[in-house]
Amino acid sequence: MTLAAAAGTAPQGFLSPTGVEIAFLLIGLVTFGAAVVTVTTRQLVHAALWLVVALGGLAVEYLLLTAEFIAWVQVLIYVGSVIVLLLFGLMLTRAPIGRSPDADSGNRPVALAVAVAAAAALVWVVVDAFRTTWIDLDGAPAGSTDVMGASLFQHWVLPFEALSVLLLAALVGAIVLSRRAKAGAKAGTKAGTPGDAEGDR
Repeated sequence: MTLAAAAGTAPQGFLSPTGVEIAFLLIGLVTFGAAVVTVTTRQLVHAALWLVVALGGLAVEYLLLTAEFIAWVQVLIYVGSVIVLLLFGLMLTRAPIGRSPDADSGNRPVALAVAVAAAAALVWVVVDAFRTTWIDLDGAPAGSTDVMGASLFQHWVLPFEALSVLLLAALVGAIVLSRRAKAGAKAGTKAGTPGDAEGDR
């Protein structure tokens, strides 16, 4: 066996990462930074756009993990639907898109502590649940369309439909709120017109 062949079969470790592992780490850092900016910015539209970057970074991470179906679902549903729904909600409710004192409650230390505790608990649960689980990259792809479609429509049909109903309810709620605001503005305009006319007299 030659030296090149021996080097090719040598196991990879933390001191000799592959190109995929380096790309995974760099994209993970970009995704983490975008997520931090999403929850710290006071501009709602900027938060939505940075959320697009964070969700897109997750889609790329799924591609690097050979889970193509999950990656495209991430792009189509979360980047393509959830963000559009959020922006439509902002436009329909005419929410302030700039800096607003209502968006800052002054409880940032408490929120940060709760977020850190929730993240630590989530990481501990995931690591404990999948500590001895390994992905066989040489076997059947775990993230392919056939595998994920069978798992989704056999075991996760109810949560999938519940999520679609939740998104529909959010859109309907935004439309109802916008119609109430317009009706209130028209009623105020009509009520103020006779008074103005009498004042002019």
